[in-house]
Amino acid sequence: MKLPARRRSHARAVLLDRSLEEFPLFRLSDTADDAAISYRTEEGGRWRVLASPGDRLPGTFDQDVYIELMHRYREAGEPSDGVLTFTLHAFLRSMGRQVDGRTYEQLRGALTRLERTVLQSEQSYFDAGRSAVADISFTLLTSVMIERRRTLDRDQLALFPTVVAAEPGEARVAIAPTVRQNLSARYVVPLEIARYLSLPSPVARRLYRLLELARANGVLTWRVSLDRLRDQLPLSQRYPSHLQRVLQPAHEMLKEAGVIREALVRQHQRNWLVDYVLGGRQSPG
Repeated sequence: MKLPARRRSHARAVLLDRSLEEFPLFRLSDTADDAAISYRTEEGGRWRVLASPGDRLPGTFDQDVYIELMHRYREAGEPSDGVLTFTLHAFLRSMGRQVDGRTYEQLRGALTRLERTVLQSEQSYFDAGRSAVADISFTLLTSVMIERRRTLDRDQLALFPTVVAAEPGEARVAIAPTVRQNLSARYVVPLEIARYLSLPSPVARRLYRLLELARANGVLTWRVSLDRLRDQLPLSQRYPSHLQRVLQPAHEMLKEAGVIREALVRQHQRNWLVDYVLGGRQSPG
């Protein structure tokens, strides 16, 4: 079945909150067991990501869930209440993920984590509505409800062998007002969803988001210290040689995808710097 024209026209791009894109939010290793991420802005503000008690910080799968939520929010016409409804099956398919019991559980866990993980700003998060940095605490999602399929619906699944029998039903989530306000004010970073999904590495996907933030800020050649890049991604490695081993494959992926033309890691006196030359945007079509 063909998608409606309006849905197709939105399918290539997603708009992300420009304030959020600067800050670390998703661990790039799902094995990390830290309970918090802390980051200092160049202006001295503080940003913290606080895991819910008994849970871990958002990770690589959660990053992809976040992008798909923002994608669907735009497709839905940016509803004023921030509410999105979808089946877990359709959501996973849109993410390009295998649909099975394991990924259903991953998705349930990610949605719950995005509702319970606290994002804390002390003069770091820019509130476009007030045109000022804010002292605020919020979560990406303000509510998450997942309803099981009705018994009658499950009985009908036997008639459709291509439908996964473990389909758990429909989710209803609400995007936080803080994020919606920046999106409404068009304080955003546009992201090409197909290009994002084509990158096979979580590090490359996060780097793509940061590079598009630089582009949204009017920069085509972005210079960043290796230490600051490590903190923004974030990465757990500390030594420059270790960081370069993690970044090199991601740089190659980004070059192949046309996101960057060049990435140069170099030492200047006692400081390590990374210079990126951005590529062109994908042409619409």
